[in-house]
Amino acid sequence: MDKDKEYILKLASESRVKFIRLWFTDILGFLKSFAITIDELEDALIEGVRFDGSTLQGFIRRDESEMIALPDTSTFQVLPWRPKEDSVARMFCDIYKNDMTPYDGDSRYVLKKMLRRASDEGYSFYTGPEIEFFFFKNSGAPEILDRGGYYDLTPLDVATDYRRQTVLTLEKMGIGVISSHHEGAYSQHEIDLRHEDALTMADNIMTFRLIAKEIGQSNGIYASFMPKPLAGQNGSGMHVHQS
Repeated sequence: MDKDKEYILKLASESRVKFIRLWFTDILGFLKSFAITIDELEDALIEGVRFDGSTLQGFIRRDESEMIALPDTSTFQVLPWRPKEDSVARMFCDIYKNDMTPYDGDSRYVLKKMLRRASDEGYSFYTGPEIEFFFFKNSGAPEILDRGGYYDLTPLDVATDYRRQTVLTLEKMGIGVISSHHEGAYSQHEIDLRHEDALTMADNIMTFRLIAKEIGQSNGIYASFMPKPLAGQNGSGMHVHQS
């Protein structure tokens, strides 16, 4: 076993991790996950974990259903919103077919191929997104929390604390944040992430979306990344700085 895998096993033990959530993104851009226990982590790092890919839309035909999720050791992070005792960690996975060849529908694999092509030409690719989203009262109708606008403070921006919790949780997971503020639409917010290489940032954006939803749920509200949930108000986008 190489040193990276040994380090992850040691870190998981020291962090009292009991469960590891294996994350991957489906072809529609949704985060998918299943959990293994700490006792299965060593084998997972070496051989990957088999799962039924035919149940996921757009993944694979039923007669070729078995796929393999191989955790990326560089993405190990303890989830700070889960209990500290018997804690939970996450790792992003690369997806392989049953013969251990990369699955062409795995978005991480597609991005890695493009980054290798850029590297062969002598380029590195870094990105820094400005992510916009809404905090609503619930997951039903989009009921606003405030009538604030660009850069407003309380009382117009009643979700200041929710945005603050989101930023602090991002930082606990090693995701750098440059700034955050109320956006132009009612109940709309923006958080700008510090630039990273494109693969790390792709993982960070998927993590960001989940964190915002977890913070919302823990406070009895709902985080939405719909492009335009409110008529007559600005929609949400994601400006991406590239270098």
